[in-house]
Amino acid sequence: MNISSGFVIPLTVRPVQRPALMPAAARVCYGLVAGLLALALAPTQAAAQPVPRHYVAYRTAAPLTLDGHLDEPAWQAAPWTDAFTDIEGDRRPPPRFRTRAKMLWDDAHFYVAAILEEPHLWATLTERDAVIFHDNDFEVFIDPDGDTHLYYEVELNALGTVWDLLLVRPYRDGGPPIDAWDVRGLGLGLHLDGTLNDPSDTDRGWTVELALPWEALREAAPGNRPPRPGETWRVNFSRVQWHTDVADGRYVKRTDPATGRPLPEDNWVWSPQGVIDMHRPERWGFVLFSDRIAGTGTTPFVPDPNERVKDALRHLHEAQRAHFRTHGRYADDLAALGADTLRVDGLAFTPTLYVTPTLYEITAPGFDGATVHIRHDGRVWVEKP
Repeated sequence: MNISSGFVIPLTVRPVQRPALMPAAARVCYGLVAGLLALALAPTQAAAQPVPRHYVAYRTAAPLTLDGHLDEPAWQAAPWTDAFTDIEGDRRPPPRFRTRAKMLWDDAHFYVAAILEEPHLWATLTERDAVIFHDNDFEVFIDPDGDTHLYYEVELNALGTVWDLLLVRPYRDGGPPIDAWDVRGLGLGLHLDGTLNDPSDTDRGWTVELALPWEALREAAPGNRPPRPGETWRVNFSRVQWHTDVADGRYVKRTDPATGRPLPEDNWVWSPQGVIDMHRPERWGFVLFSDRIAGTGTTPFVPDPNERVKDALRHLHEAQRAHFRTHGRYADDLAALGADTLRVDGLAFTPTLYVTPTLYEITAPGFDGATVHIRHDGRVWVEKP
């Protein structure tokens, strides 16, 4: 299949005939197992967490043509993200192939583009909502309000096959994923710079261009609306890359001679997670939405200091869960969770714990009169005055 020019894949709404939860265990095992392992390791790895990346998304003055070429003035003016790194960060070798992304927005859409260097273009899955990461893929994760709950995941391969879903909570917090959810009106353009599924030559890569309608994203957004200039959403991108060999004129996944099973995939991301688990939204990047048209000036990114209060509360949250695993109950004393050892620069960190035999919530005064909350299921949010 030789695709040397861009093509547009129209994605339309169709009746959902499948159950709301993913029907096969295979669809959740990747995130579930990774999430459980990450949860078990979290207390010892907290000090080594990578710093989340940030990006300023500028506006486009006109809707974009989705052809995967990124030659419009808005795309040309939009900055690139940092090159993707391994999901675990600097503790792992850098990716073998380069990946970068850009973002734009207007009143109707959130636009995402990425260029993936790839010498061997390969894809097999053609059914909507198949488990796309079984192929090499590109993935988008969006948590509009930054509370780690009700967030979106969109995956696609080089054939343009899409898997989109809504996560009620991360897998570590019990999920569940809503596989029947769709990005209604999703626009997608791909450009393949090479030949798909042809091992006889060396390819250069593929370009992804997505238009995600605010109408579809607003259900989990603050105020059920698109972002306003100056607001920040949590976003991350992932690239799954399998090791392949050529057998009988086609690509096959490289296997472990001892087990016969495919070797583990590489996971390359924009904002490193520190663990092999994309479903840790608190480690995703920050995207600030600017009211400037791309190319007309710059908007500085200013971190929200209440994110540091969230991080301190998450530390107590993980300690509370560890206490439950050891003692079979939640601690009713913050000292037992090590609260007296936590510091938030520029703020007196004075948390309060509310606990029952099965539930708990921890609150703390934040910056600018805010109150920051975290509860037993991991949801964290800021209540502003």
